[in-house]
Amino acid sequence: MQKIKGVLFDMDGLMIDTEKWLQKYYVQAAQKLGFPMKPEHVLEIRSLPAEYAVPKLQKLVCPDFDYYAVKNLRKIYMKEHIEKYGIEKKKGLDQLLKYIKESGLKCSVATATPPDRTREYLAKLNILEYFDQIVCASMVKHGKPQPDIYIEAAHRISLEPEQCVALEDSPNGVLAAVRAGCVTVMVPDLTQPDEETARIIYKKADDLSQVIDIIKAINNKAD
Repeated sequence: MQKIKGVLFDMDGLMIDTEKWLQKYYVQAAQKLGFPMKPEHVLEIRSLPAEYAVPKLQKLVCPDFDYYAVKNLRKIYMKEHIEKYGIEKKKGLDQLLKYIKESGLKCSVATATPPDRTREYLAKLNILEYFDQIVCASMVKHGKPQPDIYIEAAHRISLEPEQCVALEDSPNGVLAAVRAGCVTVMVPDLTQPDEETARIIYKKADDLSQVIDIIKAINNKAD
């Protein structure tokens, strides 16, 4: 294994504690519009762009599920929630970002969230300046679980995916990172890794601060 020179971050559910609210408001929006969506359906589309989410939800929920109408209403609910309550960092994020900066590692965001909202959230938490690049699904041909976003995120910080640790909280994101060739660490949020996900990740961390020791261990072996 090569020495780690970069860290690639998912955002929702990994750096910020928003997935539980996305789940809640997806279900509320869908039911408001007359679609029988359940919380477990939302878990299936974490990190997925429309090209994958639409057919999946039409199969899981109902054939006439209107993804775009539901998503637009969910965004309204989510915006109202954040304006009222703000957003919360996940445990260990500050420690990990400080370590990355002090160690001279590069880092990039690799998220399904649109660029404007990504920057807005990171700015609200005063961590935007830590990231060398921000790569969103809209910037690549295919979103997660395809590897495009992680390949692009690595290349934008002048590294190969094999030189990067990718941090993910969902199976779809894990699959994208593994397919790209990253050293993939799962930091679970709403669900623990299933058998298949556990088989393909490099490590699991209970919170982001534990990633520091994982990077140190890899780099100590590579020296």
